[in-house]
Amino acid sequence: MGNTLNIGLFGFGVVGQGIYQVINRATNAHARIKRICVRNINKPRAIEPAPGLLTDSADDILTDPEIDLIVEVVDDASASYSIVTSAIRRGIPVVSGSKAMIARHLPELIALQHEFNTALLYDASSCGSIPVIRNLEEYYDNDLLLEVKGILNGSSNYILSRVFDHGEPYDEALARAQKLGFAESDPSFDIEGYDSLFKLIIITVHALGVYVNPEDVFTYGISSISDHDIRYAREKRMKIKLVAQVVKVAPDRFTMFVMPEFVSPSKYIYSVDDEYNGVVIRGECYDRQFMFGKGAGSLPTASSILSDVMARRHGYRYEYKKMDYMELPVYDTDVLLKIYLRFADRDLPSRLPFANITEMYSSETYNYVIGEIRLADLISCRALLSGPEVFVANIPRFFLDKD
Repeated sequence: MGNTLNIGLFGFGVVGQGIYQVINRATNAHARIKRICVRNINKPRAIEPAPGLLTDSADDILTDPEIDLIVEVVDDASASYSIVTSAIRRGIPVVSGSKAMIARHLPELIALQHEFNTALLYDASSCGSIPVIRNLEEYYDNDLLLEVKGILNGSSNYILSRVFDHGEPYDEALARAQKLGFAESDPSFDIEGYDSLFKLIIITVHALGVYVNPEDVFTYGISSISDHDIRYAREKRMKIKLVAQVVKVAPDRFTMFVMPEFVSPSKYIYSVDDEYNGVVIRGECYDRQFMFGKGAGSLPTASSILSDVMARRHGYRYEYKKMDYMELPVYDTDVLLKIYLRFADRDLPSRLPFANITEMYSSETYNYVIGEIRLADLISCRALLSGPEVFVANIPRFFLDKD
């Protein structure tokens, strides 16, 4: 590597263009984008790169001996997987923001890094501008860490902020988020909780050293939220946030899930609004620490990519030290949660194996129950909880005595 870091960039959409801007602004980075691979060279773009940079051939980057680092931000998980694995096998370090691909293939990607002695960095894949992964990797010991919990998706948080802080109907808030570019034309990846899920999978590896298959994690989004649920939250002087969390329920066991949650004003994440993310890290000795920053948008994500680029320039790589611990905690779904369940079919509560029901309300237009149910049963009953006539939200019960 010479004085200037030569970067091969895959993807030139919103994030890719942000990276192009940030790299060109960061004169102290001593880095330049040497080539950009895109699907369609002739596509009109808001930012036009310098002449000769664009190519539609991956090999123009992968086989270029002058390329020191590959930055990959394509929106196709299959293409992302091919780019990243090909680069690692060639000994070219990679910075990636492709959370879905990384979450689904992380054990293989870790093995490839070891086999080919090549680094893959992906802080930008989780929480945009917040350096969650590197902090968990370096500063929080598995034995002392109790919980990582927060708002990991800026799009859904923007929508819920418009609902609770500005009184907008959900549909109008979603349309506003799409117009501003915070949500896609098909927003399901964000509002159904999958974006948060994939980030949580990655975070858990660096927090506890354990990989959990995404299909094994209960994930529930906000698409079916109704005026009834919003009114109930307001009556209780709370907000509803889409929250992801991994929590130790015993020294040798942990659980994890993604769900809407009733959040009280005393919680840090209550005031995390708009497209911002907020992450609470809890430990035995340091109580709670809070990280806050923009989780959506071109430039915040690009700034995180730049941080990884600079870290790689100085030889940084993830060591995955926690995965080598002799006694790793085990993923456990035999855990009681307290939930709010709104429903139309009055037989629904009897079809779910509640351990107990503490509150029930029924009217011509609105029915809900509050009760305790095992996480494993929520997972097995996912089909019963789908559709617009059902909404589930978590009522927090972990560490209430420590808040």
